[in-house]
Amino acid sequence: MENSHLKNLSSLILATLFISTSGVLGKYIAMPSEVIIWFRSAFAMLFLYGFCKYKKINLRVVDLKTHVSFIISSLFMAAHWVTYFYALKLSNVALGMLSLFTYPVITALLEPLFLKSKFNPSHLLLGTMVLIGVSILTPEFNMESSDVKGILFGLFSALCYSIRILILKQHVKHYHGSMLMFYQTTVITIVLFPVLIFMDLSGFQSQFPYLLLLALLTTAVGHSLMVHALKFFSASTATIISSIQPVFGIIIAIIIVDEIPNKNTIWGGVLIISTVFIETIRSKKTS
Repeated sequence: MENSHLKNLSSLILATLFISTSGVLGKYIAMPSEVIIWFRSAFAMLFLYGFCKYKKINLRVVDLKTHVSFIISSLFMAAHWVTYFYALKLSNVALGMLSLFTYPVITALLEPLFLKSKFNPSHLLLGTMVLIGVSILTPEFNMESSDVKGILFGLFSALCYSIRILILKQHVKHYHGSMLMFYQTTVITIVLFPVLIFMDLSGFQSQFPYLLLLALLTTAVGHSLMVHALKFFSASTATIISSIQPVFGIIIAIIIVDEIPNKNTIWGGVLIISTVFIETIRSKKTS
C-alpha cells in the first residue's frame, strides 16, 4: 500500500514538473496565444491518438451524457489555456504561474458542490496557505499595470481549470487518462480552428520546435499523467500537491531565460512548498 502511494505520488509530481514547462514556453513563443493553443492541441491530439492505438487503449465513449461532459470540460480547458497564456505574456513567468495557483482554493471550495463530497476544512486551510503564498508575490494593485492585468487573467484561468478538473473527476475511474486528454485536445482543436484564418501565423516555422515541445511534453505527457493521478487522489489533494508547479516553473525560467526571482518570490515559493509537503503527508495517511 505504501509503495503504491509513493508510485502514485511520484507520478503526480512528475506530471507537475512536465506541465510547469508551459510557463517558459507560453511566455516566449512569439505567436498569438490562441494560435499557440491550437497548435498545442492539434499536435497533442495526433500524438495521443497514436499512443492510444499503440497501447490498445479503448477510445469508445459509452453514452451521450459522457460526451456532453467531455465537451463542456474541454471548453473550460480551452479557456484556461488561452487566458493563462495571456497572463504569461502580460506579466512574467513567476506572476503568471502563481496567479493561476489560486485554483487549489477554488477547487477545494467547489468540490463538494460538483462531487457531493463532504467539505474538508483542512483543504480550505491549505488552499489559503497557497493563496497567501501567491499574494506575497503580487505587486502593488494598479489596474494600469500589465502585471495586475496578467494576474487577473491568471485568476480567471484558475477558475476555468478548477471546473474542468471537477467535471473530469467524475469520469476518471472509467476511462484512461490518455483517452480523456485525446478527447479534450480534439474538441479544443475543432473549436479554435477559426483562429488559423483570422490570426497571424507568420512565426510558425521558427517556433515549430517549441510548439512541438509544448504539445508533447507539457500537454500529451504531463496532462495525461495529471488526469491519471485523479484516480488515486481527490481533486483537492491533487491540485494542492500540484501547487509546487510554479516553483518548478520559476526554476526553469531561471535556467532557460535568466528570469531571476526577487525576495518575495522566494518567500512565496517557500510557503507553497510547505503546503505541498503538508498535503503530501496528510494524503498518505488518508489513502
